Amino acid sequence: MRKVKNEAKIKNPLIVGIREQLEHRALWMYLITDEAAKHGLPREVYVPDAIRRCGVYQGNLLKAKGGMGESLKGLKKALFGFFAQQVFEMKILRCDDDHLDIDFHYCPLLKAWQKQGCSDEELAILCDHAMCGDRGIGSCFGVELDLPQTLAKGGDTCQLRYNRRNPGTAKK
Repeated sequence: MRKVKNEAKIKNPLIVGIREQLEHRALWMYLITDEAAKHGLPREVYVPDAIRRCGVYQGNLLKAKGGMGESLKGLKKALFGFFAQQVFEMKILRCDDDHLDIDFHYCPLLKAWQKQGCSDEELAILCDHAMCGDRGIGSCFGVELDLPQTLAKGGDTCQLRYNRRNPGTAKK
């Protein structure tokens, strides 16, 4: 019996269109890793590092573009604005210079993998690999990402918790 639930409540056509674009990216990720595995290259050998590298690239761009230093208030503004909140059905629980707590109630990447018939175990692995991008972004802001719960592991939400291990040290 499958335990992963991931159903969108927001049905706005613009939001659905954005989700479809994200699903397409997730489909690429899945198919590339699946084909590589067929050729004997296990995904854990390269996927986490490649996706983290992409996250670091994106995080550095966000910082350079926004001039926000390492404040998580700037990261929230740059990456988790209105449309992102709608697409992922997010709720921002806390945001200050050193903490950013967000609950995601829907994930289009997870939906793409579900459409491919991935098992719950595969969903959890793919999600963990995809989160390496978010971890990479966090590293650019001097924070770590904790994931107490994820949709892909059967949780009611994805709980993203960006935390600075030494609060009060954000460079502004």
